[in-house]
Amino acid sequence: MNLKRIIVTGGAGFIGSHVADALVAEGHRVAVIDNLSSGERENVSNTAELHVLDIRSREAAQLVRDFKPQVIYHLAAQMDVRKSVADPGFDADVNILGALNLLEAGRSAGLERVVFSSTGGAIYGEQNTFPADESHPEWPLSPYGITKLCLEKYLFYYHQAYGLDATCLRYANVYGPRQNAHGEAGVIAIFSRKLLAGETPTIFGDGENTRDFVFVEDVVKANRAAAELEGFRIYNIGTGVESTVNQVYAMLNEITGAGLPPRYGEAKPGEQRRSSILADKIKAELGIDISTALRAGLERTVDWFRAH
Repeated sequence: MNLKRIIVTGGAGFIGSHVADALVAEGHRVAVIDNLSSGERENVSNTAELHVLDIRSREAAQLVRDFKPQVIYHLAAQMDVRKSVADPGFDADVNILGALNLLEAGRSAGLERVVFSSTGGAIYGEQNTFPADESHPEWPLSPYGITKLCLEKYLFYYHQAYGLDATCLRYANVYGPRQNAHGEAGVIAIFSRKLLAGETPTIFGDGENTRDFVFVEDVVKANRAAAELEGFRIYNIGTGVESTVNQVYAMLNEITGAGLPPRYGEAKPGEQRRSSILADKIKAELGIDISTALRAGLERTVDWFRAH
C-alpha cells in the first residue's frame, strides 16, 4: 500500500471521523476540514491535522492547494433532508458549490482521486423495486437527494474532462458510535439518548416507514477499499434489509432497558415511505461484505452512548 496525503472533509463528524481514524491507522498523512457545525474536535485523532474551515471558503481552497492531497474523501455536507426542504438554496450552496470549490483547487494541485459520500435512499426516491441496485432510476424527492446526485454528475464530468478518478458511495442510513441527531439515521442516536435518560422519544408518523440501517464500520470498509480505485464508479452501501422505525424503537427500548411506550407525532414532509438498497456490486467487485446485523450494531451503538 502506498501512503498518501489525504484530505477528509467533514472528518470531525460521525462517519468522517471513523474514516479518518482508519486512514491514520494505515499511516497516511491526513488533514481534516470541518467547520464543526455538527462535528466535534474530540472526534479527530491527534495524529490528523484539523483545520476548522467552511468548504465554501477561500481558505479551504487554499489549504487544498497547499496540502496537495492525492485523495480527497468528501463527506462534508448539509445532510438534513428536512432542512433541505426548508432551505434548498443553502443546501445547494454547501453540497454543490462547496464541493466545486475544493475540486477546482484540487485540480490545480495534483489531486488524483475523490471518494464521495453520496446517498442511496434519497437518490432513488420512492423505489420501484426493493432493494434497489445501482441501476435503479434516480428520482430524488428532496433537495438533499438532488444535490448529492448533482455532485455525482460533476464528478463524472471531472473524470471525463481531467482524468480524475472518482468513487461515489451511495449510503443507506448509517448509524453507530459518535452518531449525532442529523440526517435520517439520526433517529437511532435520538432514541438511544432519550431512552438511556429515561425519556420518551417521538416517532413522527405511524412508525411503519422503513429504512435500510447500515453500521458505520461496514461503511468504513467500503471507504478504505475505494482509496486505490481507478475510473469512475458508483457503489451502494447498504444491507438490503428494510426495518421499520417501530422495529428499531422496540429493539432499542429492550437493549437500553427503558421499557417506555413510544409517543407518536405528525409525519414530516419530504420523507420517503420505504427504502432499502442492494450492495451486491461492491461485494462482487471488491469483496466488501456489508455484514453487521442490525441488533448487533444497535447493541454496540447503545454501549457507546451509555459510556459517553
